Amino acid sequence: MAACFHPKPTINGEDDSVILFSTSSSPQGSTSPSSSSYHSPPPSLSSHHHSRTSHKLTVRNLSYTIHLKGSIPDSFLHLAQKPKPVEVLKSVSFVARSSEIVAILGPSGTGKSSLLRIISGRVNDKDFDPCSISIDDHLMMRSPDQLRKICGFVAQEDSLLPLLTVRETLIFSAKFRLKEMSSKEKEERVESLMQELGLLHVADSFVGDEENRGISGGERKRVSIGVDMIHDPPILLLDEPTSGLDSSSALQVIELLASMAKARGRTVLLSIHQPSYRILRYISKFLLLSHGSVVHNGSLELLEENIQRLGFQIPTQLNALEFAMEIMPALEASTPKLTVVEDKDSYESYPRVWSDEECNRIQQRDYDDDDKRMGNFWFFSNLLEIMFLCSRFWKIIYRTKQLFLARTMQAIVGGLGLASVYVKVRKDEEGVAERLGLFAFSLSFLLSSTVEALPIYLQERRVLMKEASRGAYKISSYMIANTIVFMPFLFAVSILFAVPVYWIVGLNPSISAFAFFTFVVWLIILMASSLVLFLSAISPDFISGNSLICTVLGSFFLFSGYFIPKDNIPKYWLFMYYVSLYRYPLDTLLTNEYWSLRNECFSWRPGNMCILSGNDVLKSRGLEKDTRWINVGIMFGFFLFYRVLCWIILARKASTTTI
Repeated sequence: MAACFHPKPTINGEDDSVILFSTSSSPQGSTSPSSSSYHSPPPSLSSHHHSRTSHKLTVRNLSYTIHLKGSIPDSFLHLAQKPKPVEVLKSVSFVARSSEIVAILGPSGTGKSSLLRIISGRVNDKDFDPCSISIDDHLMMRSPDQLRKICGFVAQEDSLLPLLTVRETLIFSAKFRLKEMSSKEKEERVESLMQELGLLHVADSFVGDEENRGISGGERKRVSIGVDMIHDPPILLLDEPTSGLDSSSALQVIELLASMAKARGRTVLLSIHQPSYRILRYISKFLLLSHGSVVHNGSLELLEENIQRLGFQIPTQLNALEFAMEIMPALEASTPKLTVVEDKDSYESYPRVWSDEECNRIQQRDYDDDDKRMGNFWFFSNLLEIMFLCSRFWKIIYRTKQLFLARTMQAIVGGLGLASVYVKVRKDEEGVAERLGLFAFSLSFLLSSTVEALPIYLQERRVLMKEASRGAYKISSYMIANTIVFMPFLFAVSILFAVPVYWIVGLNPSISAFAFFTFVVWLIILMASSLVLFLSAISPDFISGNSLICTVLGSFFLFSGYFIPKDNIPKYWLFMYYVSLYRYPLDTLLTNEYWSLRNECFSWRPGNMCILSGNDVLKSRGLEKDTRWINVGIMFGFFLFYRVLCWIILARKASTTTI
């Protein structure tokens, strides 16, 4: 562990958290209470002057090493040496202050993104050194989660929901992250932020993506910045904010960041590739990295002086940074000789070294205090999260016309199509076989009809990982809201399918049997939806997910007992019979059809001898008892089981995500 440093004593007995978490009000004269992540109210400010507590981010001797996993020969046969650890960052030290922009530059693969992710807390606990990062000389002792609350982080790729408008995107972000504000205050915060970001003219336009036309790339980047600024973080980190933008849009983004840094007293760190000459004048300090080490930390003028000390002359057509990239090996080799401290306070203000025992004691104290603060707010917070997520889900479902229409048309066309094939099936031996085929095909159709939701789940997953990792809401709230919103929608789909199939085919004419048939169809669709949701959580992309769904459903159908009787299934595959999503609904539909017709005969021999009754049909499937409600319980268990599995996987991914 790197050396830990003793923080400066608090003033007037203030707790560390008060100093670290204080925020200012929103612009345009509206008073914005602090985020739910913060613990002290902001000072009241005038409409024209925004004074906020200055924040100094100090990074000292920060190192980061990746331990690569060995291949199969390495692990089992020891045919090769174990891969060596890769040092991504090597003793990086610098200071960033309020109202200034610090740009992190360097060749590709030099550790720029890794540095930003560590400072923003997007790293595993085991890789986090709690004594290498301090804010206002107060150590970050509560693991990466503390930094995630203090720092806003804008990833290189924009993770936004394309079917929400700009205003809705920011409103939902405010609802999730500013839980202690009233609705009016949240709306005022969003309006002032849109004005600050220059987004008022596109406030009611859809965000859009590659497939759905929406706002421009530069505007989308500003929306991403707004999402991570909604809780007014004192420190804002951006990974390649100008990547993929034209020169004009890139300049607008940097101008916006510079304006916010000065007006709101924010500390801004960003990584950038080859900034243009016009962008350079907005950047206060440059941190130049090479192979994970700092080769320059200071202004552009200081870099020019260092280059001249090495005997190089900067060509007139290049700026100092562009030329530094060309002579990087010479700069790296001469770094110890050329180190000039522009800001003595950057290094002289480091306090004394702390021991590991002292670090651990403070860390435990902070955890205990945080648990006491958050305990009473948990239930109400979860309820609000679920309500907000339900509202957002409904907007997305309503606006996803292709999914809405596809599900509806599938149910109507599928139901009418099946009914037209099995019109008024007779009540004889052939009719029994036809009914069994109808049930089997209906199961296959219903279980595979939810596959089209896979790309939507995959698109939402990245947004979910980003929002959940920032503490906007819990994965459990997301799963509950998803269930609440989709259950009535899928129930409507099940009715559209069940009505034509049941009455045109001429199944059991009992109203109670029809109601139960519709209920079972609903459970089948719910099970399929849960399965697709679970498989989307473990699939890396659409192609893999689609292949996995087809394989799993095919296996379930094979071992359902329809093709191969239970007694003929090999013992080593027998477990598939019990976990098949086809078996229980198939048995339930057969029982529902024939249980009240057990004494009815469907095939006669000469002499009025019955050779096939409803009871015989049930016995051929091993259904000697009415197990309909037991099967319903098992199907509902599958529905919950796959959602719980999905929740566990997503929660695990959210805790380790670096988005």
